[in-house]
Amino acid sequence: MSLRSTLSGTGVALITPFRSDLSVDYPALERVINHVIASGVDYVVILGTTGETPTISKKEKIEILEFTYKVVNDRVPVVVGIGGNDTSSIIKDLQTFPLSNATAILSASPYYSKPSQEGLFQHYKALAEASPLPLLLYNVPGRTGRNINASTALRLAHEVPNIVGIKEASDDMNQFMQLIKNRPEGFLVVSGDDALILPQIACGADGVISVAANTFPKDFSAMIRLALAGDFLSARSIHYKLLDGYDMLFEENNPAGVKAFMYEQGMIENILRLPLTPASTNLQERIKIFLKAL
Repeated sequence: MSLRSTLSGTGVALITPFRSDLSVDYPALERVINHVIASGVDYVVILGTTGETPTISKKEKIEILEFTYKVVNDRVPVVVGIGGNDTSSIIKDLQTFPLSNATAILSASPYYSKPSQEGLFQHYKALAEASPLPLLLYNVPGRTGRNINASTALRLAHEVPNIVGIKEASDDMNQFMQLIKNRPEGFLVVSGDDALILPQIACGADGVISVAANTFPKDFSAMIRLALAGDFLSARSIHYKLLDGYDMLFEENNPAGVKAFMYEQGMIENILRLPLTPASTNLQERIKIFLKAL
């Protein structure tokens, strides 16, 4: 089975639950993992931005990884987020993190440094050559400060064998369509924009790595399956049911929004590590009202 078929559908960018003392809340993480798998997501993504990885130590990352493998227990694929803005440091992580139970690596483009397109190409080429697993690009210019142009992503797709897909979160539909139109056979293109995934599937996307699937895993996964099957009428009804929820998820910060939702659902404590803070009282109240109506 190709990686494109293995990682089509709904991937969920898992949160990292914390206790009030800011330690990792492993019982809550187990609840979340079991909940999303039982609700129909196709795979999980651990140690992504939604997991607050900038505030998580390397020791904690390894512990979270090993715990996730144990809880998932081969029920769905596990994709591991390993990125940053120091290429040599990422290569070291790729060579030392426990990855034998993972399916692929998702690597966000370098933040803050703002490399040129050639710098991005050479960065990812070096990672792909060092990685023991297939590598997915992650383009999220709203966070990193630099877009991976479609031409650069496609050059990587065509020239670097171990680069097998991209999570595209630029909000640029034309760029998204250029990736779909010009990708090599078998190259995975998934969305990082929950609110845009329905039209992006209509354009040929393979699926999504979603924040919303933490808190609406059953409905969201059903919507993606319906859309991929071509039943856009049914998928659209779910999309519009959840649409206001997507806005609230990202209104103040991710993962402050999704943690506020999951706190109201009784899944986790509403704790984030600084510099992130919980959702405002106003947003929390609107989330409570939205969930009650849902």
